[in-house]
Amino acid sequence: MSETYVTDEQVKAARDADLFVYLQTYEPGVLKRDGPNYRHREHDSLVYVSNRRFWYWNSRGKRINALDYLMEIRGYSFTEAVTRLTGEAIPRASPYRPQKQRRPAKMYLPWPKKCATGYFKYLLRRGISANVIKRCRELGLLYEGRYKPKKDEPRYIPVCVFTGTDETGKVRFACMRGIYETLKKDVYGSDKAYSFCLPPERPHSSQVAVFEAPIDALSHATLQELDGWKWNGYRLSLGGTSPVALIAFLERHPEIRRVTLHMDNDLGGLKNARKIRDILRGDPKYKHIRVGINPPRQGKDYNEKLQIRLQQINQSNQRHREMRVAISI
Repeated sequence: MSETYVTDEQVKAARDADLFVYLQTYEPGVLKRDGPNYRHREHDSLVYVSNRRFWYWNSRGKRINALDYLMEIRGYSFTEAVTRLTGEAIPRASPYRPQKQRRPAKMYLPWPKKCATGYFKYLLRRGISANVIKRCRELGLLYEGRYKPKKDEPRYIPVCVFTGTDETGKVRFACMRGIYETLKKDVYGSDKAYSFCLPPERPHSSQVAVFEAPIDALSHATLQELDGWKWNGYRLSLGGTSPVALIAFLERHPEIRRVTLHMDNDLGGLKNARKIRDILRGDPKYKHIRVGINPPRQGKDYNEKLQIRLQQINQSNQRHREMRVAISI
């Protein structure tokens, strides 16, 4: 292109251009459905969060707009990208939304199992406190379900189902963990904006602890119970390492003043924790929030830390029993 100059008005219009509409208009083949969201076929980590109406590039740990897309992914220069977005009359972000976007994929939750005890035993084996399990069950955040991996397969797999609800109490997210075999899977149609979250026991908390998985959140609660900690706050699972669940949670809870990232103690966990911290610190909307990173000091994740802690307690109790026997003799 021959243009070497663009006006401030053109730049603003380019930054306001709706990337989703641009792709629908000029690159419709790159869009694929991913539950209620959309994903870029060529760049699988680039996801359109439909209910929040923004694109998030998971591998880079940041949001992007249409201008970023043309420059960083399609290789346009700044002037070329601005000219393409304004000269071709790409619509700016507006109330327009395709009809399909208004209809998230329907969730088909696993059928609850009657007289279920397997999920309780499974979580106890993972070290989770009975009190923590009962509280999740009472809040409707946990149950045992029957999941069929394939339609033509006769058997059902018992699964532990962790759910996430919206403001009305409707289940909008669910993930499954196999009780007797290896299975880790989100229920189709789940919206990560409403990922599993264990609320504080006392209301009006301004703190949230963030974990990669529900098991880690429950392990953190159990560790506090073991050690008599008095911390009171939300425990949010990201369902992985994407910040989508946290960003949506903060939008629903403007009272939050402290975010602590309890990600896994490995390269991926620490790297993503730093990315999320930088995202929050770089956004003026969250300037009032203190962000900390606190990986487990023992084990890869908080469930491994809990297992180590329980083993130490058992060893200590065994020594005390042996000492009492020796004294009685």
